[in-house]
Amino acid sequence: MVQDSKAKQPQTGDVPVAELARDQAIAELAWLAAQLGTANTAYHRDDAPQISDAAYDALKRRNSAIEARFPDLKRADSPSDMVGAAVAEGFGKVRHAVRMLSLGNAFDDDDVFEFDQRIRKYLGLAQDAPLVYTAEPKIDGLSLSLRYENGQLVQAATRGDGETGENVTANARTIADIPDVISDAPDVLEVRGEVYMSHADFAALNDRQTAQGGKTFANPRNAAAGSLRQLDADVTKARPLRFFAYAWGELSAPLAETQSAAIDRLHSLGFATNPLTETCDGPAAMIAHYKMIEAKRASLGYDIDGVVYKVDDLSLQRRLGFRSTTPRWAIAHKFPAELAWTVLEAIDIQVGRTGALSPVARLQPVTVGGVVVSNATLHNEDYIAGRDSTGAPIREGRDIRVGDWVQVYRAGDVIPKISDVDLARRPEDSVPYEMPTKCPECGSDAIREEGDAVRRCTGGIICPAQAVEKLKHFVSRAAFDIEGLGAKQVEQFYADGWIRTPADIFTLRARFGQGLQQLKNREGWGEKSAANLFDAIDEKRNIALARVIFSLGIRHVGENSAALLANHYTSWRAFEDAMTSAEIGTGAAWEDLVGIDGVGTVMATSLVTTMQQEAERAQIDRLIAELNVQDAAARATDSPVAGKTVVFTGTLERMTRAEAKARAESLGAKVSGSVSAKTDILVAGPGAGSKAKKAADLGIETMDEDAWLALIGDA
Repeated sequence: MVQDSKAKQPQTGDVPVAELARDQAIAELAWLAAQLGTANTAYHRDDAPQISDAAYDALKRRNSAIEARFPDLKRADSPSDMVGAAVAEGFGKVRHAVRMLSLGNAFDDDDVFEFDQRIRKYLGLAQDAPLVYTAEPKIDGLSLSLRYENGQLVQAATRGDGETGENVTANARTIADIPDVISDAPDVLEVRGEVYMSHADFAALNDRQTAQGGKTFANPRNAAAGSLRQLDADVTKARPLRFFAYAWGELSAPLAETQSAAIDRLHSLGFATNPLTETCDGPAAMIAHYKMIEAKRASLGYDIDGVVYKVDDLSLQRRLGFRSTTPRWAIAHKFPAELAWTVLEAIDIQVGRTGALSPVARLQPVTVGGVVVSNATLHNEDYIAGRDSTGAPIREGRDIRVGDWVQVYRAGDVIPKISDVDLARRPEDSVPYEMPTKCPECGSDAIREEGDAVRRCTGGIICPAQAVEKLKHFVSRAAFDIEGLGAKQVEQFYADGWIRTPADIFTLRARFGQGLQQLKNREGWGEKSAANLFDAIDEKRNIALARVIFSLGIRHVGENSAALLANHYTSWRAFEDAMTSAEIGTGAAWEDLVGIDGVGTVMATSLVTTMQQEAERAQIDRLIAELNVQDAAARATDSPVAGKTVVFTGTLERMTRAEAKARAESLGAKVSGSVSAKTDILVAGPGAGSKAKKAADLGIETMDEDAWLALIGDA
């Protein structure tokens, strides 16, 4: 695997999630987001993967585990919110009528049972209640959506970033498995599936490419993706592509009442569907089918990387709904990954946005399952020394040294990681590694506070590494997302002295006149690209409140948290006033802040501290002066609870707590975890305790679950 040499490696990846401190979690989530963002672009847009699917999924697994323990730390660029990558130049853009989402992952039998338990808990189903799933091979190819209108294929699009894909209609028409015309179908039907290439066809293609002196492909998935995404449809036509249908997007009429029946319907319409798709009654049957498919994997003739499970009843799928990028009703059970041994050539130190010093292993490149691995995380100085966060030995106390033969693991808690050391092959002149006590970027002291696994640079704003990383965060996809101003441009402009703070981005044109002459003469820039950049910057002066809050890079505030804050305060002025007036641990403004469901005292303290620090505030005020921050809009305005603050307490009998919260928020209500004077409605089920008493003392309207459902129309 070829990693970006500037990527910030975490220091805590081998520490069990249950033992992570908050600062450790923040540092690792930042690294995971950066690594997976790069991997997403390489895989989905450039058809040149830098890491294997197993490695990618394992990184996401670690990220999800950390977010589950620290939900308020979820970042805007979190892998949990990633779907694909932005479309490449050269293709028309297609806006998907229904988003094309990714899937959550399971890596062992316990994960599958936990998936089933989550479904039952959300739906309020008993353990012995029947619940049927479908299980199907997960094809390792390229996702494609086919839109039919009145039986005619009118459009084909890649997944892209989930919302916008590439128009590859002409290319899709050349694939034999994709019919141009179908009959007895809904007037509007979006068929979704996977474009792939068989092993035999892949080998024959590479033989032809070699004979013709052309480019050969690393694996069938790359070959399929590169073939479908040709600007010349004749090239695609000459490539042996296949297509399996397994899902759908927009429909003018339902295909069936169950997932399995809908797949049968797609097959009857002329689409190839996978013959190994089966219905399973519960997780034990799902796992048995997984093992059967795994045993057949080598003889299938095409690549698969796991098995996908879906709740079969489509009415239950609708009830379960979606998270930000994944359906609650489906999961991918991935096949296990691999190990390899190689030489640790060097240990480098990288400095992150929060000043964390991260040790990175530079490895003698080794191929693991077809992927070249040259870098790996070393997590933190304790991990290098052979101990965990409590001081207990790991790897039986074996430390890691430059020159060691080390075992690289491509799946598990974090990928790639070093999981073991071969002491028998250790050089005689090796010495234990010592973590630096000075920042390699600015020379400031690097200290490790008691109870913290992370050593941090104390340089703050004078440390160029921290400044550059904060600017990269500011222009990241979930923040300002300025077209033409990415990580590389930020590094260039910082080195040139053009930008030091976010506000400097918006004064570029004014400081350099039109700026064109100075910029267009730089390598990689021309008059048009320079003009486009300044225009793109100006376009982002109008920006949503949630994006602004997230862009500030306040510790513990991720994308979801920023959205919660924006929806609660609705305007920058209200948010600013609240953070400025709040006193940590006391007062109405503080109680209102920590009363937001999903905001804890750690995040609240970070917010208030940042917004009340003179230097930080000066930078923020300079930025806000350049912007028109748009107020947050309520998701619903015509419901009887729109804009109201609702608290649920006690046991709900007709819906689960998660379902109740999701339903209330979809109607425009704010759901809080505590009762205060700003609470409008308390929904109290059996067992309601102190919250009900406090609501009564405050004169807050209190109702039972039946009254609540009557109020919202049982929506």
